[in-house]
Amino acid sequence: MLTNKIKVAGLAFCLASSFALSAPASAYQEAEDKAKKESSEEVNQQFATYVEALKAEAIESGYKQDTLDKAFAKVKYYERAVELDKNQPEFKLTLDTYLPRAVPEWKAAKALEKYNEHKELLERVGKEYGVQPRFIVALWGIETNFGSFTGGFDVVSALTTLAFDGRREAFFKKQLWEALTIIEDGHIEPEQMKGSWAGAMGQTQFMPSSFMSYAVDYDNDGKKDIWGSYPDVFASAANYLSSVGWKDDVTWGRQVQLPEGFDESLAGLDTKKKLAEWADLGVTRFDGSELPSRADIDASIVIPDDKEGRVYLAYANYDALMRWNRSHYFVAAVGYLSDRIRFPR
Repeated sequence: MLTNKIKVAGLAFCLASSFALSAPASAYQEAEDKAKKESSEEVNQQFATYVEALKAEAIESGYKQDTLDKAFAKVKYYERAVELDKNQPEFKLTLDTYLPRAVPEWKAAKALEKYNEHKELLERVGKEYGVQPRFIVALWGIETNFGSFTGGFDVVSALTTLAFDGRREAFFKKQLWEALTIIEDGHIEPEQMKGSWAGAMGQTQFMPSSFMSYAVDYDNDGKKDIWGSYPDVFASAANYLSSVGWKDDVTWGRQVQLPEGFDESLAGLDTKKKLAEWADLGVTRFDGSELPSRADIDASIVIPDDKEGRVYLAYANYDALMRWNRSHYFVAAVGYLSDRIRFPR
């Protein structure tokens, strides 16, 4: 979508380069600033044209004019969102270095504090949806630091920007339509619909499509408010987990030891075995003791780094957490924080 949109910048840069050796530094800077300004103006003009086309398409799809007027009233192009989408950082970490960053001691302490603060509500939600409350709190803590950091991007603007960028236009247009539906249904005012640069919203960081599928109006006020209502936030998270196969009679997994010569081709979530079968292959708890004796549990061996790093016996709830975020590091962080709530130090 942005093909040929930066021609002015490229031309100006070439012209600036041709006299860079003879011209004063200030002249070069002025040429560069002018090129950036012209490029920005061109992109903003094309973005405005794209927005008008989107609005026309939305009208044809049945959205109300009033909804579009409100949703796009202050829409803007987020250059930062495009930069982040194209250059998502890759960190070379291991779980041993990642987990202390994701779950520092202060976060573990705060998680227990929040668990106790909202215990009555959490237990009611947990019982209704079949999800242990400690996992609801752990997800809340890892996603948004217990609701304190939900993102400052205008969701409609972020989604429109990323659709306009064109690399994943179909995906972000679908999310935009869902966001418009959320606004039209009266769950949130556009100016309050804040989230991440990619459009993940509220204290649960749901994408609009996840909101449509799993958000819950637990306080019965007519709005599914994952931004400001604790009942809605907790119930929505629990409903998501319950809908993707959560089991409230088992934990998420456990750290284990592998025997010498373990066949690593058996590792991975696609391979499921009974606990007794893993035990027969020499897998033990991390402290070297025997695995639990329950015969009704299927589990996988997960090796996020290598055999020298942390190895997990992953239960069904590990798979459910992977549906939330397909990152073994994310799942390990949520699981670890949930364990710190269950077994406070």
